[in-house]
Amino acid sequence: MKEVKINALGLGSERELLLQELKKTISDKVLFLYKFIKCSKKIGSLTPSSIFLAKAMIKPIDWENIRSIVELGAGTGIFTKYIEQLKHPYCKGIIFEQDEEMANRLMKLYRGLHYRSRAEDLYPVLQQLGLSEVDCILSGLPFANFPQSLRDRILDGVARSLKPGGLFIQYQYSLQMKNQFHERFAKIDLGFVPLNIPPAFVYYCYK
Repeated sequence: MKEVKINALGLGSERELLLQELKKTISDKVLFLYKFIKCSKKIGSLTPSSIFLAKAMIKPIDWENIRSIVELGAGTGIFTKYIEQLKHPYCKGIIFEQDEEMANRLMKLYRGLHYRSRAEDLYPVLQQLGLSEVDCILSGLPFANFPQSLRDRILDGVARSLKPGGLFIQYQYSLQMKNQFHERFAKIDLGFVPLNIPPAFVYYCYK
């Protein structure tokens, strides 16, 4: 019988992706679980994002043409890896991770990027780096765990920092933030990734 392949994202067969997912390093998962137990309000899940979610997050990015990209809440670096691998040599990448242990680990693994701590400081950090606006912002921040005042500071900074037509990509485990995203962005497309723990919604928000 001919093998049936699922290739909705152009990423190879479902079987191949499942094999890649099984090969994730144990150290990443152990570290993530430890951080979740230690401070669940800052870590939104028991386990790192799946490769399926990572591919969905980066799918619409025009890597050849963007010259600035930001990641908020990098964690163990599932998205950071792709940023370093796929970005143009002249594209500046800025990674925000508040957990010191995770940030130090990322700095050792992905040396060609700029690292900062607090996502709510996004706009002033960009000014310090000589960037008035950026092309794309990826985020894995667990907004559902944040007080409304912090959500507002971060999202206002995101909207202010994006270029006209810029793209903000955020995954969440519910539709709780949908109205708040609509308040700040001209257009929003919504995706869904069932092959993640837990299944995730992906917001593609255009300024």
